[in-house]
Amino acid sequence: MSARVVVLISGTGSNMAALLEAAEDPGYGATVVAVGADRRGTRGIELAERAGVPTFVAHFRDYGDRALWNAAMAEHISGYEPDLVVSAGFMRILGPAVVGSHPAVNIHPALLPSFPGAHAVRDALAHGVRITGTTIHFLDEGVDSGPIIDQVAVPVQDDDDEASLHERIKAVERRMLVDTVGRLAREGWTVDGRHVRFGRTEQSVADATDTKENR
Repeated sequence: MSARVVVLISGTGSNMAALLEAAEDPGYGATVVAVGADRRGTRGIELAERAGVPTFVAHFRDYGDRALWNAAMAEHISGYEPDLVVSAGFMRILGPAVVGSHPAVNIHPALLPSFPGAHAVRDALAHGVRITGTTIHFLDEGVDSGPIIDQVAVPVQDDDDEASLHERIKAVERRMLVDTVGRLAREGWTVDGRHVRFGRTEQSVADATDTKENR
């Protein structure tokens, strides 16, 4: 069966669009069942609606408390019974109400653990690194601190500014995100400490079955 995926965005949704395109292939193994955002009027939400994908918005400013906002996000997400949540250009930190309920992955424009946070590309340039890149990792309750699934390096060119470097990283991260989400959906995964491996063990299959039966 195709894995159910909820994608979270904050802006244009280019990574989400790449996932939607990949999911048109029945062999991909994943179906985007909903797209959510933390703000109104995003281009990504418009793209999802045009594609016929259900959407939701939990506008951060509508909640006077971060915990209340996280609870609202968790309620929206849980309504779609996802097998995987994908943070694809989502600029808010998700708390335990979300990451404790569903497996979630995030794409980050740097080679973690270097340069976590919202200004990774700018920070990498300021530090003078010659190689940066992109990382996909499982979310935990920290900032870009969860177990790493995959990484791809991107060289820094002498004439790079933040915009040009970020564009090259985005091209790489879209491919990596599509490939990784597809593999997670088709093959499953195990996490041992900070080590992530594709493929299901007998215990992970039993855990997944038990989780679905107790929803």
